[in-house]
Amino acid sequence: MLTAGQMSDIASAVDLITDLPEGAMLLADKGYDANVLRTVVTDRKAWANIPPKVNRKDPICFSPFLYKARNLIERFFNKAKQFRRIATRYDKLAENYLAALKLVSIRIWLRGNESTP
Repeated sequence: MLTAGQMSDIASAVDLITDLPEGAMLLADKGYDANVLRTVVTDRKAWANIPPKVNRKDPICFSPFLYKARNLIERFFNKAKQFRRIATRYDKLAENYLAALKLVSIRIWLRGNESTP
């Protein structure tokens, strides 16, 4: 889902997890630490592994070991932002931006699958 740059991360989070399967684990950063999101994930019989914000009053269950898998996602976004068209969002239409992001994703995937002699 493409949102405005000034929109908070959590504003569209509930819409993004509508297809979250039962038993899945949601990995997200501290920007998604909210009781509302955690409740929605729990209602879907899934588990939210989100690090707590520093101002959280009630303790939550969080696994730093499982959270390390999120590193793959962060590395992908860092690689995608190396492409100027993605980083600066030249495209005004969401469809064009998504198409460019798909092309960049394919290129990143192909570079990762190159075999070296």
